[in-house]
Amino acid sequence: MLLTALLSACSDSSDKTQPVSQEPKVPGVVVLSPDSPKKAYVKTANLSLSQHPLLEPLAGKIIYNETTTSRISSPVAGRVITTPVALGTLVQAGSALLELDSPDVADAEANFAKSQADLMLARHGFNRQRELYAGKAVSRKELEQAQDNLNDAQSEVQRTQNRLKNLRLGVRQNDGRYALRSAVSGVVVERDVNPGMEVRPDRDTPLFVVSDIKKLTVLMEVFEVNLSKITQGKRLSISVPAYPGERFPATVKYIGQVLDETTRTVQVRGELPNTNGRLLPGMYATITVESDPSDQAITIPLTAVFTEDDADFVFIALDENHYQQRPVEIALRLKDTAVITKGLQPNQKLVTEGALMLRAEEEVETDAANP
Repeated sequence: MLLTALLSACSDSSDKTQPVSQEPKVPGVVVLSPDSPKKAYVKTANLSLSQHPLLEPLAGKIIYNETTTSRISSPVAGRVITTPVALGTLVQAGSALLELDSPDVADAEANFAKSQADLMLARHGFNRQRELYAGKAVSRKELEQAQDNLNDAQSEVQRTQNRLKNLRLGVRQNDGRYALRSAVSGVVVERDVNPGMEVRPDRDTPLFVVSDIKKLTVLMEVFEVNLSKITQGKRLSISVPAYPGERFPATVKYIGQVLDETTRTVQVRGELPNTNGRLLPGMYATITVESDPSDQAITIPLTAVFTEDDADFVFIALDENHYQQRPVEIALRLKDTAVITKGLQPNQKLVTEGALMLRAEEEVETDAANP
């Protein structure tokens, strides 16, 4: 029995001194055991090509398209005698928005009537003087004076008639009323007039704003360092807080020719279709300048990147337990993402979260392998 116990003890001692087999250490590769709690902090995603972002999204504002917008004021003083067109009304170019009883219009009509009467009188006078001159009853000077009076009367008729045309009044109209009309087709989006109100042509604000809201403009400020990435015709993608997750297409229409020396920005306007009328002037917008569809790149979240000695690195998941460190080159670093030009390929599995934890684990494994 004593011999058997001694043999058993020797056998146990021999088993305990045998080294535990471990996977060989590969530089840059981190191995986590299948049951490691650290794996819960590691998140991965498959890499794929996407449209190459050009710059950080810009802040902007949706405004009226000035080419389809008219701010309408009255060119004459007067009192509103009809009910003005209501907000939201669809009007055509030339549609009456309201009617005024205007002393200015009455004066213009009276001046035209008087000028016509004066012209008739001047014409009779000239004809009479011409007959008398032919009979040598008056001097040539008197005939020339009659001709001058006729010319003045004709000029006055032309002047007063042009005034009526400027106000879009008919020459036969003689009621002192003035119809304020829309210059464009669209929707009455603003109205600042009520029945019975007295209006004047020197009013600071327009009485109506009529605009085709199916054609809007997006306004943005672009820093001068990014101007080379903005060209006329460049495609834009617009998002607004009212419709989360939705994108609306736009196109760069105008690039300002003056740099604001205070902000170092240039004003850029984009043409924004609004066929369904969901977008509204005054909305704030986030604007993404899109690259050509053929310009593809790998874009990764910044949470996947860590920096050492002025170089950038990420981890690639080789399988469920093995992770390899990779150096990468970043072409553009945005707010939350980075554009990679070298070091990664599509269909690789990137560690998007937990890269720093894996880097710390790599240091531990290295220290353990080199005591």
